[in-house]
Order: sequence, then C-alpha cells, then structure tokens
Amino acid sequence: MGRTPLKKVIKAKLKSNTELTELEKLREKIKYEIAEELGLKEKVDKEGWGGLTSEETGRIGGIMTKRKRTLKVPKNEEIQNIDEKN
Repeated sequence: MGRTPLKKVIKAKLKSNTELTELEKLREKIKYEIAEELGLKEKVDKEGWGGLTSEETGRIGGIMTKRKRTLKVPKNEEIQNIDEKN
C-alpha cells in the first residue's frame, strides 16, 4: 500500500491544529502566494481550495512546481521522507 500524499497530510495537520514542519509551511506559503498573484486569494478565502476550478488548480500546481524547482525546495515525496526520518 502506498503512502498518503503530502497534500492530504498537510490538510489533516491543519484540521487538527498540528504544527507543520518548516518545509510544509514553505509549501503552503508558496501556494498562497501564487493564488494571490493569480487573483484567486479572495476565492480561496471564501470558498476554500475546493472552490477552485480544475484549470485554476492546475495553474497553481504548475507554477508551484516551477517555483519550487527554482528555490530548490525538495519534491513532495522527498519532504515526506525527511519528515519520517525526524
């Protein structure tokens, strides 16, 4: 059986008020920054991430991937591996 995807782990931690790791916090910060840059922050605040269309979500995800690569942020799987070791 596979591992739980990082975004589900983060969502569960946010719901249960469990503190995020520094890399998880950075991932969330990048995601919100991109949503704001695309003019979607108000929609996210009002309706949540589930209120976005697949096109909007895909655009955010694509930009996140590029930005994380530029900033040399580990991939989601690598973040989970780091967290499991600590």
